Formats: sequence, structure tokens, C-alpha cells
Amino acid sequence: MTARFDRRTLIAGGVAASVAGLAPLDAAGGQRRRMAASDKLQVGVIGCKGMGWANLTAMMKGADVVPVALCDVDARVLAERGAELRKTTGRAPRLYDDYRRMLDDKAVDAVIIATPDHWHALQLIDAMSAGKDVYCEKPLGNSIAECRAMVAAQQRHGRVVQVGQWQRSNRHWADAVALVHAGGIGRVRKVKAWAYMGWMKRVEPKPDQAAPAGVDYDRWLGPAPARAFNPNRFHFSWRWYWDYAGGLMTDWGVHLMDIALLGMKASVPQSVGSLGGAYGYPGSAMETPDTQTAIYDFGDYSVEWEHAVGISQGPYGGRDHGVAFIGETGTLIVDRGKWEVIPEESDGKPLTRAVPVTRSSDQGLDRHTADFVACIKDRARTPACPIESAANTAIVCQMGNVAWRTGRKVHWDAAAGQFRDDAQANALITPRYRAPYRLPV
Repeated sequence: MTARFDRRTLIAGGVAASVAGLAPLDAAGGQRRRMAASDKLQVGVIGCKGMGWANLTAMMKGADVVPVALCDVDARVLAERGAELRKTTGRAPRLYDDYRRMLDDKAVDAVIIATPDHWHALQLIDAMSAGKDVYCEKPLGNSIAECRAMVAAQQRHGRVVQVGQWQRSNRHWADAVALVHAGGIGRVRKVKAWAYMGWMKRVEPKPDQAAPAGVDYDRWLGPAPARAFNPNRFHFSWRWYWDYAGGLMTDWGVHLMDIALLGMKASVPQSVGSLGGAYGYPGSAMETPDTQTAIYDFGDYSVEWEHAVGISQGPYGGRDHGVAFIGETGTLIVDRGKWEVIPEESDGKPLTRAVPVTRSSDQGLDRHTADFVACIKDRARTPACPIESAANTAIVCQMGNVAWRTGRKVHWDAAAGQFRDDAQANALITPRYRAPYRLPV
């Protein structure tokens, strides 16, 4: 874990395009074997309870994918998933409780990383160093510095990396973005993205207790601060604690802000301000805000993010999630199920052609995982969500959280790659790993 990156290869606050034209090398520095179209891709999963299993299940719909290994620090989850896979495929996968042992497995060509966010950087960099291609869950990293380090490592190792922002593989999202790019709603001055999570309820405080039997809790913590086990910080709800994630801002926010940034061909903002708090559930055990608004200034347009838990009725007719591009001749609204254009009017006449509700028939996750496999077979192909794009989106979402945590508007210095005249905000760029873990720099 001693890799280094050159800041000059990264744009300050975002990331540069991948280095092209270099011969791909394996972990030992030799020429990498290219897979033939007929070869079977042997896949392992690190973190197989939730999205890890969903990603593997989607990937297995391709006849050229063979699951061969599973890794999890929860012995119960590992045994259950191993049994399910054996029942489904007729083959028993190799089971690991330490992801490094899986990476030593020469039979594993590619890995799916679906652990809590605070583990992504180390596992992704280690996997690429071991010569594996990687499908990594979103958000790419849990900090700005981690995202930069992962992009730099991918540029060194030349591995295929697909990040699980699978909406990029849905045709209706692409069609909506294409219309924005074509000027179909005129010049866009505002973009709104939102997630209203009515299903989320109050997280009741619980006392610390012993970790469940079969859970290697110290390994689960990894680089995060040492703390006593608390069930609120474990399976799924770890998302609401700064040690491991960034709340809804980096969870759903990464999915929807990604489309907002893609539609505007945007990198990083000039400044961002954020407000919110425990407005819905005062006294909840969540650390991250249950209600939050972040406003990004890109110079000649703004992007707004908002989320609220315990409320389902969002903007534009009660949509609980979505992205709205507000242009001078119309507003384009898109969510996971559909998109449409509502024209502006002048003297009672529409300024642009209305696009009626167009519904999605795609299985985005299936297409996204299939795209990952296709990129491994044809390494000249660019993944639907390449690491540079995922890093930029994660960095922008992290900026929203930095503004909220500092309690003030923060200004980004693109040339320096840090916040301008703000030591408190800059301290949040790089996470503090507990020994012996260390982020490659």
C-alpha cells in the first residue's frame, strides 16, 4: 500500500482523462494477457450481502461469466451466499474472509467491490495492483483524496474499472442528456437533483454491544477509527456515519448528481454552500443530515441537490427522485422510470417542442455489468462509467458535505486542488486512517 500519484496528472478537484496509448501491464510489470471473446471471465466478490450480490447476479446473466470466489468478514453472510451460489451454478465458490487472499487467487480475473465506502480505495488499489479488473460500487471513494489516488492507480496499472453508477447504461437517461446537449431546451441556467426517501424512518439510538458471532469487526472497520461495535453502524445503516460514508449526499446523490454533471459537461464548481440537519428526526442516531440542500455555483449556472428522509413527495408532481434541467425554452425532467420536456411559453405559444412522458424499458444494472465484461474483452472500449467520471462526481458530492460540515460556503481553487483559504475544509480532503492502514499517496 505504498503507491504514489503525480498531482500533475489530475486536474485540481476533478481528474484528468486516462492516459491513452500505453501498453497494458500486469501487476508484475509484464505484458497483460488479453482475453479472447470466447473466454470465461472468472469473477470474485468482496462484500457479498447487498449490492455485491445484486451486481454478481446481474453479471451472471452473461454466459461468459463464472463466479469462482466470495469474500466477506461476516461468516454467516459468506456461508449463505456460498450456498446460494452452489445451488445456482452447481459449483462451490472458494470462500475468503480476507480480501487480500482472494486477490492472491490467480484464477480470479476480476472482482466486484461492494464493501462500505471507507474500504473502496484500499481494496480497489490493491485489486488493480494484483492485476485484477474491477467493478466498484458507488460512490467511488469516501473522500476527495481517495478518489484522486484511485484514478492515479488506474492510470498506472491500466486495469478496466467500471463504477456502479448504472444509470449511465439506461437508454432513457442517455436520450435525455443527449437532448440537453443538443440544445433542445435552450441554454440551461439551473439544474436540480433530489431524493426524497419516504421509506426511511428514524434510526433509534442503540447501546454499544459485542459484535455478532462470526463477524471480524476489526477487519470490517479497516482504516476507520477504532470504535466499539454498534448495530446502527453495521449492515446497511453504516451509510449514515461519517467514518464510513457520506449519507444520502454521496449515496443517492452520486447517482443523480452524476446525471446533472453529465448533462452540463461539468467538472467541479467554483463554490458550494449547504444547509440542513436532523430536521425530520431530531435525536436520531444518524450523524449525516436527514434533510440537506447543497447549491453549487459553476459560474454561469447552478446545480442544486436536496434530500429528505421520511418524505416521499418531491418536486414536479411528487417525484421522489429525479433531475431537472431548467432551460430557457423548456424544462427536462428525468428519473429512473421516465423523462419528459415541459416547454416554456411566450404569448401563449411553446418555445420548444414538448416531449411526452417517455418510459424506460431498460434493465440498467444488467446492461452496466455486461458493459464491464465487454470492456474486459475489448480493452480499447471505454466503460459506461469510467473511473475518471465517477471520481469527479464523488468529489463534487464530497464538496457538498464539506460545506455542510464546516457550516459555511466553501470556495474551490482549481489550480491548487484545494479549498481557498480554508484550513478546516482542506482538513476534510484526506481521511485519517488508523494504523497500520495508509492511503497510497
